[in-house]
Amino acid sequence: MTWLIVALVLVVAAAGLLRWRRPAWYWLTFGVTLAVLRVVIRYRSVMDACGLTVPPSRWRLALARTTNRPAPDSRAPRILRLRPTRTGLVLRLGLRPGQDAFDVAASCDRLRHSFGMYGVTSRELRSGVVELRMTGYDVLKRVQMPAKLERTPTRVPVALREDGAVHYRDYRTVPHALTLGATKSGKSVYQRNLVAELAAQPVALVGIDCKQGVELYPLARRFSALADNADTAAELLDALVAHMEDVYQLIRAEQRITADVPDAEIAADIWDLPQHLRPVPIVLLVDEVAELALFNTKEEEKRRDRIITALARLAQLGRAAGIYLEICGQRFGSELGKGITMLRAQLTGRTAHRVNDEPSANMAFGDIAPDAVLAAIQISPDTPGVAVAGDSTGGWARVRTPHTSLRKAVDACNRHAALAPDLPALAPFRPALNALAPVPAVESVPAA
Repeated sequence: MTWLIVALVLVVAAAGLLRWRRPAWYWLTFGVTLAVLRVVIRYRSVMDACGLTVPPSRWRLALARTTNRPAPDSRAPRILRLRPTRTGLVLRLGLRPGQDAFDVAASCDRLRHSFGMYGVTSRELRSGVVELRMTGYDVLKRVQMPAKLERTPTRVPVALREDGAVHYRDYRTVPHALTLGATKSGKSVYQRNLVAELAAQPVALVGIDCKQGVELYPLARRFSALADNADTAAELLDALVAHMEDVYQLIRAEQRITADVPDAEIAADIWDLPQHLRPVPIVLLVDEVAELALFNTKEEEKRRDRIITALARLAQLGRAAGIYLEICGQRFGSELGKGITMLRAQLTGRTAHRVNDEPSANMAFGDIAPDAVLAAIQISPDTPGVAVAGDSTGGWARVRTPHTSLRKAVDACNRHAALAPDLPALAPFRPALNALAPVPAVESVPAA
């Protein structure tokens, strides 16, 4: 009996230590079992307390009266699936007649307290089916990406969502994106991680960094073109517009619109072209876009209008030509001049790190997801990298990018430098770099 008590004390102490120091390990060893038991045991009473039950149907009441039995209880949503994950639980519910997915979404906070989980989010999969994603611990405190991640040339993982799912940057679905954030908010790490992921993919990277290149030039070996000042940026954007027009001419020549060609094979963008004719996709990264929009003289104002016009044309027309925009900045409002709001309207993806004021958050989400504005201004300065990611559908979620050091990003770009394509239209802007120095061999020391 004494050994049993000692073993129980050791198990409890180990569980407490893991929960404090390694919450992910605690969840996989103890937390997931306890959470499943809590959900199964408390489910009916919790649904009733949260108002997520419906009264019995008339035929059940009539049957109870006919057979002289007690009236049946109210019915909770059916549990279609209960699946543990590495960060929490996934509970799929089948709604009863008369229930609504918004009722479940409004009860997420009460469900979180009732089931003893760290967070609960809901989404409607289809009519009558709602999925609850429950997290057992704060997954954004120490970001650990899953070992297996899906990667394609236009879809790469960039962050971890608060519900434990992976946040992907999918250029085929969301061609252009805007990233906002104050100084030391994690915006540069987000961009650095994105470049490191794209470096291994068959895409062309083009950068504009008007901070004299301090952010992007360390990664230059993987870039097909770079500009470190506004004058060069204007010429680079004009070259991109000319390249876009050439790609459209190629699509026109290969559209195959004869009567014997099925509709599905008619080319309307680069992805409909045969593999041997398809141009390489281009991702344009703009760091500190405000530096491109500010001016002091008449000549700088003309240059500024030329830059904004080119960016707006690329945002409006570049998707079919395989040109995708990633625009970063601290602010992106109408105070930057004419054409800015038109450009912002074309940027479907929105990511806002910590901002210094509410108007900055409104620049990102005020026109698509007003609820996300409050979440963006509540990000603590002690959590760099935490951001609110949304799109034009109004959906949003808190995410955090895994910390990617500059050294790690540079190594990734150097390792995949051979994948940087040579684009004739952008050849004048390709960074001129010295050859990589060979790594000295480490001599083995004979054992004594």
